[in-house]
Amino acid sequence: MVFTKQEKSRLSEIDTDRIIEMAWEDRTPFDAIKFQFNLSEADVKALMKKELKFSSYKLWRERVENCKTKHLAKRVDGIDRFKCNLQRAISNNKISKRR
Repeated sequence: MVFTKQEKSRLSEIDTDRIIEMAWEDRTPFDAIKFQFNLSEADVKALMKKELKFSSYKLWRERVENCKTKHLAKRVDGIDRFKCNLQRAISNNKISKRR
């Protein structure tokens, strides 16, 4: 594990759930997780391995390795944000109502 004791203790259950959700999202890069929760890619992988069933973890790792949007270096130049411009806040992840 890459986590320090301090990092383990500061992650609430809600934070852990949100990190897992962000890690599963194809368009959310690891840099967004680092920005919001100060966890490196290795920390996220360790968290996912700890929290998911092994078969789910294997599926996630395979998906991450083949996903060009999870790593900013592999992203298309036109995508330069962490969240959809329709979202109110990255922490709530709610799409605003269109009028």
